[in-house]
Amino acid sequence: MKNIAVAALASLMIIACKKETKTVTKVDPKTGKTITVEVPVEDKSEEKPENFAIKDSAGIYRQTFNLEKGKTYPLTTYQRDTKTITDPDGKTMNGTSESTDEMTFTVNDIKGNVYDLTINLIGKRSSQSAEGKTIIVDTKMAMPKDDNLKLLWNVNRALTGNKLNMKMDNTGKVISISGFDAVYSKIDKALSTLIKDANERSQVVAGLKKTFNEKVLKDQFEKNLKIIPAKGAKIGQQWKTSENAEPSGKIKVTSNYTLKNVGDGVAVINISGGIPKKEEKRNQGEMSHSISSELSQNGTITFDQATGWIKNQNISVKTTQIETISDGKQTKSMKSVSNSAVMVNPAGK
Repeated sequence: MKNIAVAALASLMIIACKKETKTVTKVDPKTGKTITVEVPVEDKSEEKPENFAIKDSAGIYRQTFNLEKGKTYPLTTYQRDTKTITDPDGKTMNGTSESTDEMTFTVNDIKGNVYDLTINLIGKRSSQSAEGKTIIVDTKMAMPKDDNLKLLWNVNRALTGNKLNMKMDNTGKVISISGFDAVYSKIDKALSTLIKDANERSQVVAGLKKTFNEKVLKDQFEKNLKIIPAKGAKIGQQWKTSENAEPSGKIKVTSNYTLKNVGDGVAVINISGGIPKKEEKRNQGEMSHSISSELSQNGTITFDQATGWIKNQNISVKTTQIETISDGKQTKSMKSVSNSAVMVNPAGK
């Protein structure tokens, strides 16, 4: 009886120690043939949910950041716009434009809840295609031969290869970004061979400062890096934001976010919304002129649950504008449709 008990105990120990496996196919390096083998399934019990940056309390998920000192995190933004214009005679014209901004964030130090980060500006690329021709301006390629493109290439090339310093707390609030003056000086120097007049050169740099400064980058990073509201959200819960679509603030783009799911190491958020159809009409005598426009967006944003950093974003945006002129007898319309893909950390980019 004792031997049976020992044997049973040993059998239980073997079963308890045996790791769960799964069947996979792979190529045998010796024979080159495809074989089937058993491999252990990753042990999920070693994960520590309490250390996750995106975790729940009573079913409410909040987003923080749990970055590691010495680690580098990517933030590449990519946009592709395909535009189709249909003239009053029904003829169509197509054009495509693309832009890529590649950068990374390296964690230098962590003090309390504040991260000291270096923003590495790695590369910029833009292209335009129409009527069978493509124009490319890429900082990783040689300077274009076209004089009209040399200025843009020099500005972009001077922008890349630079480093900015950023302070951000673990909630995603950007405290400060510094190092712009050195970048502006580098751009001014790079333009000196193309623009001899110092005043003209300073105007170009001044124009750049309006789009590349601390406030603009703060807004961009906080918008891309932190999506879940500070008060948190439940699975299936929706919240919305709005931003101006033009300077007057009369037209706003609404974004509706829904926390789709959290698990398997990621948090997935759906996005929809846009600008409802609006129409402006003016009459002058027998002539009437109207413009209608609308914008719709939908897609997903995925965050790494452990670090809180964005893994990827893929949003489709469609903009439609129709302009109509009528004299009471004849009516002519011109239609413009733009389909855009707005991505962050896209695969293969």
